[in-house]
Amino acid sequence: MIRSYDTTLGEPRRRELMQPLILTLLIVVVDQATKGIIVSRVPLFYQTGYTIEVLGDFFRIIHVRNLGIAFSVGHGLPPWIRRVLFIALPLAVMVLLFFTFYVSSALTQRQRWFVAGILGGGVGNVIDRVFRPLGVVDFLDVRFYGLFGLERWPTFNVADSAVVVCGILLILSMLMTPEARE
Repeated sequence: MIRSYDTTLGEPRRRELMQPLILTLLIVVVDQATKGIIVSRVPLFYQTGYTIEVLGDFFRIIHVRNLGIAFSVGHGLPPWIRRVLFIALPLAVMVLLFFTFYVSSALTQRQRWFVAGILGGGVGNVIDRVFRPLGVVDFLDVRFYGLFGLERWPTFNVADSAVVVCGILLILSMLMTPEARE
């Protein structure tokens, strides 16, 4: 919840405010670097069935492409609708998140780091949607042992991990604030 806005930031305050964006940049760089390695060295799973077993069948590296969003939702939509929805919508959410990040005095510094992580993951996947016509590169494959009816969790990447982990941490931190406890 946004309580108020601080539009008169001094230079030291502005620097402290912007520090978490280092995490955004780091996530984008690691995400794109790992995806680049996968694309250049691991054949597409759908064509070859090729996997790299890291922890036996529990954790594997595979190369798949996702034309949809989370859990491949929307992959069957016409390409032009997918491009508009899956680029414009995440960009709008990221602009809103950055605006909240920058102007809200309700966020703690820790919460700003979590928002920065979400932004990094969002930017990483939008880069794929814009520059990789085959779809977002996913490569982390984990066995799920039938939980929720899934033998394997949907394949994901560094950006997805950043969004999920930082999103959960942000929600938990908001629930643990004094206002939320009341």
